[in-house]
Amino acid sequence: MKAIVILCFLIGSVIAQNSGKYDHVDVDGILRNNRVLTNYIKCMLGQGPCTSEGRELKKVLPEALRTDCAKCDERQKATAEKVINHLRNNRLADWNRLVAKYDPTGEYKKRFESLETRKQ
Repeated sequence: MKAIVILCFLIGSVIAQNSGKYDHVDVDGILRNNRVLTNYIKCMLGQGPCTSEGRELKKVLPEALRTDCAKCDERQKATAEKVINHLRNNRLADWNRLVAKYDPTGEYKKRFESLETRKQ
């Protein structure tokens, strides 16, 4: 759970900040399809083209990270956790590259770990 930082905010914030606009996105289908998932990862890393959802993710990520995903609801956070667990368990190198890009100083990870410690 400690590494939930980046993608939790990423996915949750896109859904939350677009008031249902991306509720139709089949996250399970994306996770099952390595080609599609790779394309999303490349988009987020600036190494490939983006879908409209990918562009929106990149656009709202900075605010979501700054605000600890204040606009995300529990369903969105659960979906994000599913994505994170998938990446950490099945695509660790990609997960590490995303963290390196979006949290190079570890600022958000430290903040999240602090919150997690208080919950326990």
